[in-house]
Amino acid sequence: MAKYLVTGATGLLGNKVVKALLKRVPAEQIAISVRDPHKAEEWAKLGVDVRQGDYEDAASLDKAFAGIERLLLISSQGDNDTRIAQHKTAVAAAKKAGVQFIAYTSVSKATESKLFLAEVHKVTEAEIQATGIPYAFLRNNWYVENETNTVKGVLAGAPLVTSAGQGLTGWTTREDYAEAAAAVLTGTGHENRIYELSGKPSTYDEYAAAIAKAIGREVTVQHVDDAAYEQILAGAGLPAPVVEILSLIQKAIRSGELEVHSNDLETLLGRPVTSLEEGVAEVVKGA
Repeated sequence: MAKYLVTGATGLLGNKVVKALLKRVPAEQIAISVRDPHKAEEWAKLGVDVRQGDYEDAASLDKAFAGIERLLLISSQGDNDTRIAQHKTAVAAAKKAGVQFIAYTSVSKATESKLFLAEVHKVTEAEIQATGIPYAFLRNNWYVENETNTVKGVLAGAPLVTSAGQGLTGWTTREDYAEAAAAVLTGTGHENRIYELSGKPSTYDEYAAAIAKAIGREVTVQHVDDAAYEQILAGAGLPAPVVEILSLIQKAIRSGELEVHSNDLETLLGRPVTSLEEGVAEVVKGA
């Protein structure tokens, strides 16, 4: 029986991937690599093989990846340079351990995107390809949950503020991306494939309309330029580095970096992608 491993399994995406895997294969075929095994006790109780593994510690990854045939490498958090170094360590460990397949959570249009986050994924994809190990790149678009703070603001009576104009984003749920990852990790015929995973491209006006439907009242959208957007965020008390990141994301959306027209996600799921309305309704419930 194949042994599957998910890195970062206590994270928001990784946690959902493990749940999706448990619907597909027995727990004893699933391993997870986490920095703190104590945070994964719920999985251990279900029979999942919990292993200690840290992107900053190559030796720990050597142990964590031992005996693993198919690996889901979930991208780490942090600044670009840190993430690139961590991913290179993980890819080298996978090759050393004899892993036979690597699925990697990348970002939309990674090799040509101008999104500031894309460099990490472009480099990591190239590192994986250089190993000669069969791979699948899961180029995830934006999570509908990324707008949770926006939704909270609207619920508190604020307008939805954006500088993205009529730029399109392929929002869908973290759940959909997790299920797709589980399908690729446990399925066949995914070797050396690049999947552009995305919901139906939508504008912030459409996101606001979905919020309005969920809460039963009109939502005002305030379209502003970059300077005003940054000023509003700073005025709300957000730290300067966060303001800069959020502004860069808005610019990227405005310039089409997250506009992806693809049925790859629907194909992997074997069902329609969760609609923006359904996804936003869940965000509203949890906000």
